[in-house]
Amino acid sequence: MTHKTFSQAPALLATASVLALLTAAPAFAQTAPQTEEAAVVDDIVVTGTRVQNRSRLDTLAPVDVVTAETLQQRGTTEFAAALSQSVPSLSFARPSAVDGTDSIRPATLRGLSPDQTLVLLNGTRRHASALVNVNGSVGRGSAAVDLNAIPTAALDRVEVLRDGASAQYGSDAIAGVVNLRLKEASSGGGASVTYGQYLTTVETARGERDETDGQTVTATAWQGFGLGEDGYLTLSAEYLSRDATNRSDFDPRANAYAPITARLGDPEVEQWTVFANAGKGLGNGWEAYGWAGYQDRDSTSAAFPRLDNNANNVPAIYPNGFLPLIAVNSQDTSAAGGLRGQLAGWDADFNLVYGRNALDFRTENSLNSTYGAASPTSFDSGSLIYDQWVLSADFSRAFEVGLSGGPLNFAWGLEQRWENYQIEAGQPESYNRGPLGGNTALAGGAQGFVGLQPSNAVDVDRDNFAAYADVEIPLTDKLTVEGAVRFEDYSDFGDTQTGKFSARYDFSPAFALRGSVSTGFRAPSLQQSFFTSTSSVIQDGAVVETGTFPATSAIAAALGARPLEAETSTNYSIGAVVRLGGFDLTVDAYKIDIDDQIVLSELINRSFSPQVAGLLNPLGVQSARFFLNGVSTETEGVDVVGRYRLFTDNAGDFDFTVAANFNDVSVTGLPTSSSVLNPVPTLFARQRILTIEDGTPDTKISAAADWSLDKWGATVRATYYGDVLQPASTAAGDYNTGEKTVVDLEGRYQLTDRVGLAIGVDNVFDEYPDYVPETLNSNGVLGFPYYSPFGFNGRYAYARVSLNW
Repeated sequence: MTHKTFSQAPALLATASVLALLTAAPAFAQTAPQTEEAAVVDDIVVTGTRVQNRSRLDTLAPVDVVTAETLQQRGTTEFAAALSQSVPSLSFARPSAVDGTDSIRPATLRGLSPDQTLVLLNGTRRHASALVNVNGSVGRGSAAVDLNAIPTAALDRVEVLRDGASAQYGSDAIAGVVNLRLKEASSGGGASVTYGQYLTTVETARGERDETDGQTVTATAWQGFGLGEDGYLTLSAEYLSRDATNRSDFDPRANAYAPITARLGDPEVEQWTVFANAGKGLGNGWEAYGWAGYQDRDSTSAAFPRLDNNANNVPAIYPNGFLPLIAVNSQDTSAAGGLRGQLAGWDADFNLVYGRNALDFRTENSLNSTYGAASPTSFDSGSLIYDQWVLSADFSRAFEVGLSGGPLNFAWGLEQRWENYQIEAGQPESYNRGPLGGNTALAGGAQGFVGLQPSNAVDVDRDNFAAYADVEIPLTDKLTVEGAVRFEDYSDFGDTQTGKFSARYDFSPAFALRGSVSTGFRAPSLQQSFFTSTSSVIQDGAVVETGTFPATSAIAAALGARPLEAETSTNYSIGAVVRLGGFDLTVDAYKIDIDDQIVLSELINRSFSPQVAGLLNPLGVQSARFFLNGVSTETEGVDVVGRYRLFTDNAGDFDFTVAANFNDVSVTGLPTSSSVLNPVPTLFARQRILTIEDGTPDTKISAAADWSLDKWGATVRATYYGDVLQPASTAAGDYNTGEKTVVDLEGRYQLTDRVGLAIGVDNVFDEYPDYVPETLNSNGVLGFPYYSPFGFNGRYAYARVSLNW
């Protein structure tokens, strides 16, 4: 186990620059003619507090607020990528050649697992994706929410609570909460069309080439309608079409006519999304509200190439070899309805929320070699389906109890959740061994992505009941404390209790200290408990046919698995808030201890021992893996966010933001095995440990400046990423991304009051992570580390036309 440090020279230099800018900002403000009211930055938030009209700078825990306008002023139209550029503690890698994770990419907060961040939509729990990430990406073993299922056009803002919040919101909120707030407009509207593509020079270990690819068209529109005098209906839609990118290296095995045989990069995508959000007064202080959304996404990525001389190629079908393609159709549905108003003196809110994600897999441009020349080339490879219902009742009330700081606020609520998870098998040719199956040199099933089998099929469900109470007490006009407790009972593994205590002391309107301590938990997802498959997994550059088994299966139990239990955590944080006119600064330090983290085990190969071979040979797989508890981690870090607004008479208005995250994750405990085998297989080893510790940047610093003057506007943004390690099973196979700074630039001009133009370049200087060394890339597939926190596509130029009414 290793420990990262923050002592690297570039990190210190960047940190010094941040502090210099922040400490200089108030003095700089004195030269600008501005009013106190115009300069104050105060965003009202609803995340992390149940007190009304609380601003992000008044909260007892750190909350970032990112507006839809901020998300749109950049080249990427991928919501998760744009959000990660705006929130330094959030990372969004762009994995490739890892099957379905290419299409459903997970985001991480504070370097923790993607499923340890709770995602809310309008304050209600958002459903997870049906996909469980089982291959070698950051977030391996997690089943997370697909942030890209929400179009930016539908959003008003995003609130990111950077603090443990399980006692307030329930399972998954170990790292924090991302709350997506939809537009609530009764009039007005807008539309935009963005076109962009990569214009880049790709320098890999074996050579250099120019690429012009990844052409992307995104069209968005939204419209607000009035429902009577006090109602609204906001409709939004988005269409996206993106060509694939390829950043593979030259293949030393190939001929001069086809020097690049693989495709490593963004998948080809075509998707459309619609959302509706509505609210209508019913009289007597009551309101009905609800929303609905649907997304259809077709995504196609590539597996490893099979050359013409590959043992599993059929020359009669592919005389020059073939590149298998993995196509995923994701259909994401959500709907909600609720009532809120006054009930016996309480602010009451009742709602029912439904969410569903269905993934249909196809393997294209492939074959099943055991069928010979009679093999299909396109396969239905099966489906994954997850859905949930959440019924909630929330109540809050302010009580005048004679405190000098104001009324006490008490909130409580109940929640019932139902979940279902299904695996459906693909067509027989996608997994069977055909007429030539007696030849053990041939692999059965579709090459690139073996179909889900009838033995993998499941249809399981569970339910969960929760109750919580939350009290916020302003003991004086300077000191506020808050306490929350939550009880949850799951039908499949039992009950748990969590708590949280927070406090804030305002020494003056300009300076405050805040802190919290909380316990948290995350229940094992149905995906982790029941996912099972046979798939082609890359281990040290080789393709290994691998079986994934539930922890409760006989195979997993023999190899050392136990029934899954909930993860538990303890979070500590302390921070400061500074406000001086148009300048504000927050600094928050945190420590997060997690026990019994759920992970995916090592690949246990049949070559490990005769006993393992005896277990796996009848199943036709070379290795096995399963989910298990037992990893303990310690995460320590600091978040710094500073903002300064400057208003001038002649030079325009400026908005400066500098934000940084310094994060250190250490693995402090490993799972123990209950295996009856001798010797006992290693369940969690070097590669998995280092992915947790070093797979996300320990330092991320972003500095941005927005400027506007009459019809003109511009944004410049620079983001520094610390080094990230993509580890292997031994140190000789490791490679790094290196320390990199990515600069983005956009210029805007308002042609009329309604029509605007923007042109820009993301990654102006065509920055890439360090390429994969030639000695570690014998087939040319992995040109760059896909752990890279800013991707590996290079310079992206774009133009946008927007219309508002």
